[in-house]
Amino acid sequence: MLSEKQKLDTLMLLGIELNRIHDLDILLERVLTRARQFVNADAGSIYIRQGDRLIFAQSQNDTLQSKLPVGEKLIYQTFSVAVDPTSIAGYAAATGKLLNIPDVYTLSPDKRYQFSRRFDQASGYVTRSMLTIPLITSKKEILGILQIINAQDHEKRIRPFSQTDEKVMLHFAGMAAVALERAQMTRAMILRMIRMAEMRDPRETGPHVNRVADFSLEIYEHWARRRHIPEKEIDKTRDVLRMAAMLHDVGKVATSDLILKKPTQLSSEEYEVMKQHTIQAPDSFPMFSPITMKRPPSSP
Repeated sequence: MLSEKQKLDTLMLLGIELNRIHDLDILLERVLTRARQFVNADAGSIYIRQGDRLIFAQSQNDTLQSKLPVGEKLIYQTFSVAVDPTSIAGYAAATGKLLNIPDVYTLSPDKRYQFSRRFDQASGYVTRSMLTIPLITSKKEILGILQIINAQDHEKRIRPFSQTDEKVMLHFAGMAAVALERAQMTRAMILRMIRMAEMRDPRETGPHVNRVADFSLEIYEHWARRRHIPEKEIDKTRDVLRMAAMLHDVGKVATSDLILKKPTQLSSEEYEVMKQHTIQAPDSFPMFSPITMKRPPSSP
């Protein structure tokens, strides 16, 4: 485990790392991973605020992950909780206060917030210590909640989160909020472009581009690991690949309606024009033109 000084020194470099990630989903994953590493926690979650609700956006659990075959990922169901004092995450979002709970199963019934045991009962996991930190923007608005679960000692025994953990995670949450706010702005710009493409082609939808992005990442990760590509290179490529995949059809705005909406089969010449939409998006939106990838080696 890192000392307090080592953790604070590492935070400086971590801020640079987070700000190099542009895709919101990749950033959420990285924020949660780094947060757990800092305090040696077994599990954690991130909630993003939307109005008066907190949307469950990212989850990690090393104990449950270790029970899966190599290469498989945990599947979790997205849900939301109210921003109010009745739940632990809701209380932190409603008040802007950090909560450090040594054992969620021994919470006093006098507390306004209580721990929901539904996840533990469904998964067989046992939650004990929990550190819940609000993600607060520069405008003092609650962007979301970072929740770290089951801190561990050197022998992997569950321990309470310390005051040092609190201090480090408060610094970390501040940097994470800045990076996440920027990534949300980038995602909003991408979704506006997608909505513009929808006007030209109603078959193009937000859920479609998210599915394409997710499938692209899965295919790339399996391909890269089979070829022993370094994890650092995989992480770097995942970020640009996901955004590029989401924008894969935006270039349709430059395609003639005579071709795009033709009810019958395209001619060979029209088909060649149609294929150009995949490379016209960067020219139409130069802010995304730096998205480049190294050409992969030829497969045997």
